[in-house]
Amino acid sequence: MDVAVEELPPLKVKDMIAVGNNREELLRFVKLDAENARTSAGIIINTSDVLESAELKKLRSDLSLPVFAVGPLHKFATPPTATSSSSLWPMQVWQDEDRMCMEWLDSQAPRSVLYVSFGSLASMGQRDFIEMAWGLVNSGRPFLWVIRRGSVKGAQPHLDSTLPDGFGNGTIKSGIGKIVEWAPQRAILAHQAVGGFWTHCGWNSTLEALTEGVPMICTPFFSDQMGNTRYMADVWKVGVELRVPLERGRVEGAIQRMLATGDGEAMRTRAKELKSVISNANEEGGSSCQAADDLLFFLSSL
Repeated sequence: MDVAVEELPPLKVKDMIAVGNNREELLRFVKLDAENARTSAGIIINTSDVLESAELKKLRSDLSLPVFAVGPLHKFATPPTATSSSSLWPMQVWQDEDRMCMEWLDSQAPRSVLYVSFGSLASMGQRDFIEMAWGLVNSGRPFLWVIRRGSVKGAQPHLDSTLPDGFGNGTIKSGIGKIVEWAPQRAILAHQAVGGFWTHCGWNSTLEALTEGVPMICTPFFSDQMGNTRYMADVWKVGVELRVPLERGRVEGAIQRMLATGDGEAMRTRAKELKSVISNANEEGGSSCQAADDLLFFLSSL
């Protein structure tokens, strides 16, 4: 599984999208997606030339189509106020976000907190969840963990007896961690107390972390998350790869590496450099800004 895919560097076999039991259905979907891309007038991608220059160059060459790398798109969206909303930031989501966690972050030291969130779709087994919880607590590092309903597979009546004290009420007994069901992720990643992000490496979360200069612990579950992890760990070198099955000792080790070693500090430095590069690309004259202008011109000419 660690064998390199020669046609798709730097990916390894284990990074490829798994088809599982729905092999034929997924293959049809991928084939249809590829055919649609080749017969389209152009392709819009939520990425930036400063992140994936070689990959975008190859895509443009292979498809002989205009490819517009206009990302990160979330930087063009303005979060709503308490009295406003937008199509990109629905009021319901805004109301559901637990902003109490921001007050907790305000009380923490700079770059000391590990923010933990696996998005809105990924779910894990009970054993991984238990090992994850103990690894977080045993690390001794402050953490803010988003545990949404349905994020742990199966019935959970016995879980409380196997978890560290305090998991049932949202605040770990030692005071070292806080648990919420939802959180304002962009605001959290921009907070000075956050020193790392434990993520499933979904592309939106990855871009949000990169644009705030936050390094990541990467635990992918499916789809493009495996490939995103490879880029975080081996290409951009701002991530620690930590795949399932989880074990509390490995969890603790990854957290310590991220928050308490020179290696983690080096990743933070590289992440800050990437933040600056991405920010410049979004400014007038930058590659993403130019791609957006090119897209508007292209659409007006159709």
